[in-house]
Amino acid sequence: MSLLNFIVENIFKSPHLFLGLIAFIGLIIQRKSISDVLKGTFKTVLGVLILNKGVEIIAGIINPAALIFTKLYGVSAETTLNPIGIGTFTIEYGSVIGGVMVLAFLMNIIIARYTKFKNVFLTGHILYWMAFIFVAVGVESNLSGIWLLVFSTVMLTIYIVITPALIKPFVKEVTGSDDFTIGHTTVGLSLIGAYIGKWFGDKSKSTEDIKIPKGFEFLREIAISTGLVIFIFYVVVGFIAGTSLRIEIFGEVNGEIGKYIVYSFTQGFTFGAGITILLLGVRMMLGEIVPAFKGIADRFIPDAVPALDCPLIFPYAPNAVLIGFIVSMIASVITISLLAVSGKLSFAVLPLTVACFFDIGPAAVFGNATGGKRGAILASIICGVFLIVFEAISIPLLQNTVSDFVQAFGGNDFSIWTIVTRFITKIFGM
Repeated sequence: MSLLNFIVENIFKSPHLFLGLIAFIGLIIQRKSISDVLKGTFKTVLGVLILNKGVEIIAGIINPAALIFTKLYGVSAETTLNPIGIGTFTIEYGSVIGGVMVLAFLMNIIIARYTKFKNVFLTGHILYWMAFIFVAVGVESNLSGIWLLVFSTVMLTIYIVITPALIKPFVKEVTGSDDFTIGHTTVGLSLIGAYIGKWFGDKSKSTEDIKIPKGFEFLREIAISTGLVIFIFYVVVGFIAGTSLRIEIFGEVNGEIGKYIVYSFTQGFTFGAGITILLLGVRMMLGEIVPAFKGIADRFIPDAVPALDCPLIFPYAPNAVLIGFIVSMIASVITISLLAVSGKLSFAVLPLTVACFFDIGPAAVFGNATGGKRGAILASIICGVFLIVFEAISIPLLQNTVSDFVQAFGGNDFSIWTIVTRFITKIFGM
């Protein structure tokens, strides 16, 4: 168990080490020189660390917006449910979660080797949190011991095998190649976005072809355009919030409008810097991990492709990512308001600001690939509504374990697969 816990905590839950190890093994198999092996390994590690730092900066900028919406709409993080809580649940079931991760990953490799499902799930932190969700559903279904381990392993194996395969054709439509697919909680919403674009969009008019007057061509720089959008977003949110709430969330100095505008400008362009860092990490990681993984695939799993983190598709349609974030935020807040007015909820449904960027942003990219600008906008609206609906449905399904987790981070595959898995267990009387 000590060895298992070490592997889970220090390898699987550390994306830079996990993917660095994959790159190292792949380059060794290809019999590259020591210099090439070390360079490829270290550049993979650096790429992932840079990507994650960009993600941290972006999340740090958009999280305060979630607080503003929470306060504006008078919702509380508390619920009438009585969950064990994320921390206690992790401590109590940590070894089961670790065992599920390792066993499911081994099953993924075997399935990729001997079946037509050739993707290998390499997004370590998502692997961990999906194992966490399936164990929680198992506990809610009164499973324990070996049956909890078997049930959770089977469900996680199905998830990491099926979801990257389902999204793979649309990834090819975005990137033009089969080099990788997506292994992330965005897949459910991204599939919805892709089909919305396909059925209702116009593929001939891409979000990336938006005409910009010559004097505003600087807006084609993604760091500048995103920085300006977030700057305006902050200013608008700050004005809506009013002086007292603005001070409460952003600090005493922001009571003055002038100082708040300067603060908003800094936040906006910090976001742009985060995007720049993220894209640098994406380019560096992709340039190393894909060729290195090919070495493993050619030797052990012919034709296999890695299932990787969702930011890898951001460079293909950055305007769509931004549309997905802004439009889905508006749609999700309206949905929360309608649910609140209905009076039918006995627990709080919170705005999922980070999910709007990292789960619906990709959905808009796929909506754009299949249905152009119209597809991206429609995908963002519909996925923004579904994000909140899925969150609301999944919270009570985990009422005795980790409803606080999906309340803060759900609406995506965490919620979708909670609903699907709980439905399956109820069919079998669990």
